Amino acid sequence: MDRNKLLNYLGTLGGALLVAGLLLYSIYEVMSKWYWALLIAGGLLVLVWLAGNFGNIAASAQKRSTRLGANALVISLAALAIFGFINYLGYKKHKKFDLTAEKLFTLSDQTKKVMADLKNDVKVFYFNKTDEPVATLVEQYRDLSSRIIYERVDLQARPEMAAQFPGVRPGETYAVANNRKEKLATPDEQSLTSAIMKVTREQAKTVCFLEGHGERELAGGGPEGYVTIDNKLKGDNYATKTISLVTKNEIPAECSVLVVAGPKKPLLPGEMDTLSKWMDAGGKMMLEVDPDSEADVDAFLKNWAIELHKDTAIDYSAIGQLSGAGAGVPLVTDFGSHPITKTFGRLPTFFPIARSLKTDSAKTDVTTTELLKTSKESFGETELKGNQAKMDEGKDIKGPLTLGATATKKVGAKDARLVVIGDSDFASNAYQRQGANGDLFVNSINWLAEEEDLISIRPKSQTNRDVQLSSVAQNLLFWIIIFMPLAVVVMGISIWWKRR
Repeated sequence: MDRNKLLNYLGTLGGALLVAGLLLYSIYEVMSKWYWALLIAGGLLVLVWLAGNFGNIAASAQKRSTRLGANALVISLAALAIFGFINYLGYKKHKKFDLTAEKLFTLSDQTKKVMADLKNDVKVFYFNKTDEPVATLVEQYRDLSSRIIYERVDLQARPEMAAQFPGVRPGETYAVANNRKEKLATPDEQSLTSAIMKVTREQAKTVCFLEGHGERELAGGGPEGYVTIDNKLKGDNYATKTISLVTKNEIPAECSVLVVAGPKKPLLPGEMDTLSKWMDAGGKMMLEVDPDSEADVDAFLKNWAIELHKDTAIDYSAIGQLSGAGAGVPLVTDFGSHPITKTFGRLPTFFPIARSLKTDSAKTDVTTTELLKTSKESFGETELKGNQAKMDEGKDIKGPLTLGATATKKVGAKDARLVVIGDSDFASNAYQRQGANGDLFVNSINWLAEEEDLISIRPKSQTNRDVQLSSVAQNLLFWIIIFMPLAVVVMGISIWWKRR
């Protein structure tokens, strides 16, 4: 065997040893002494080949083809380096674009606020053999905060984790922080954000709902009930309970916010005194009074610079009819400058059978804000008879009407807060999903509870965009689909025949 052949064999063997060492390391991810031996031996043999062929390599470098090849190699390596650098920047500073109309893949303002306020690490455990769909969701959260830590757990490979999460099943997701665990109801943004709030925030505040006067049922599952709102509040880490002032004429100390949702019957004088004293001591209340309510709260509201009108809001304007439910369901897109509604934009709210109110700016110890205003074409019908309503000059109230207001009073170091809305239907199971209705109620509770960082628009749902075609339109579309390709074929055959 001559010298050149021997050197080529040694160079080939050296390259093979280098490839083998790198391949074994990539497979086992451990650099053992045997892998080092392969790499060192391969490197030495390649160096021997280079040294033995140095003259030939130097002579080859003088050729024009070699220089052109070297230039091409340098350009290719430079392009690869630039491409790799761009990918590195994309990995470190990546940007995603959500092109869906409802921004379904963009985290809500509420989630962004919760992530911005995180003080401790939150670990998200997904018990499954694969990462999807939870890993993709958590990645969006990690883009907002480095305190979110994700870990997928295969219970078969790590059975000891079952002891830390008693009763856990494959497919379940838990958020863990501050020695607290919370299981997600479903692997979506609303559930994950709610779980993160529950394990990171202090003890849940309690929202108390007054009962005993025909108010909305907190646990009611029918169209008029409030069970959906109850679930929303619990999702925002509030505890809820119902209270009665008849059996015990005092508001429990754990009540951070009191809700009086649509009382139909009058409150007893002693009950009104209790409410007044509680508010004067720095209480927080949401009061919803419908047009047909017999609850006499005029004297109470007078102390808060608010007066309820004895009317029914009617709106015959174009914007008022967008709900499709008639003039008795005013649509509101004009909101006062207030934390409760600051994120609504032009998102509408609907108020079925509502009454109007007004605020008194002359009362200097109370600060009021008109929160919800109807269109100029609306009016307050003071004598509604059946389903007929028309504006009577000098009797009915001209629009725009105020359907909701807030009031704040300084009580020592505390702020007593009140939200009054002339309707309780808007937050019922039947209407709370309409527009921003549900957000209006929960945002009001957040403001009353002094949890302004939770005020936001909550996660969105996809709009049904199915196209409904009549039978005539379907038949027309069918023949268009058949005719157009057939016409192209006929034209092609005709042209071919003429040129034949």
